[in-house]
Amino acid sequence: MNQEGIMSETIFMIHGMWGGGWCWENYVEFFERNGYRCLTPYLRHHNVQPTDKPPKGLGKTSLQDYAADLENEINKLEEKPIIIGHSMGGLLAQILAARGLAKAAVLITPASPSGINALKWSVIRCFAGSILKLKFLGYPHRPSFRAAVYAMMHLLPTEEQNSIYNRLVYESGKAAREIGFWLLDYKRASRVNASNVTCPMLVISGAEDRITPVSIVEKVAEKYKHVSTHKTFENHAHYIIAEHGWEEIAEFISNWLDQVLKTK
Repeated sequence: MNQEGIMSETIFMIHGMWGGGWCWENYVEFFERNGYRCLTPYLRHHNVQPTDKPPKGLGKTSLQDYAADLENEINKLEEKPIIIGHSMGGLLAQILAARGLAKAAVLITPASPSGINALKWSVIRCFAGSILKLKFLGYPHRPSFRAAVYAMMHLLPTEEQNSIYNRLVYESGKAAREIGFWLLDYKRASRVNASNVTCPMLVISGAEDRITPVSIVEKVAEKYKHVSTHKTFENHAHYIIAEHGWEEIAEFISNWLDQVLKTK
């Protein structure tokens, strides 16, 4: 409930690869200040210490495992939430929206579903270390500091790069394969039937993103063109949720939500 005793809208925030619920600290503060209730679940095997060894079973955890866990949490809520996802969390938001679980969906620099070729040169370079070590075959993986900066954090000050990197944990090699090498996945774990997505959807890209380039995010928005709005922010890259000026993106999302929720 908010101060007027009116039920608050719930925002269900899904983090991306190597991350955790902590990724949303800025957004939680912003949206709670604007009257929303915010939930920031950790994906399976991610609520651990960065210095811990990879949890048993992590490397073979599927996108569908993540999605099933999140669906279970959403089903505990009294109403459908607004789902906001960043990076891989943006792909999971697409999967959940196609299951009819979202009142509205916001995809922030999202990973793409099967059917969209995401293997651009900059993307391959982001995952080069994991690819060369065959981590996508089902092993946990975590980027080097240099790779993480190139892929996600090149617009952040060095101090913030170090702070964020020191909180990153291991990720599932299987999940990475299901996204990047979906043609090899006969189960099509990253497949999303666009016709099943009926909620309003906002798709956000950063003009300087290397791991989910604008050209790929544009194709994601096009896939859901019957419900989507696409916005590219200049002078922003992949870690747009924490870069200088993140408030502008949060404000844009808030205004968009005000508009679309009025019509529901």
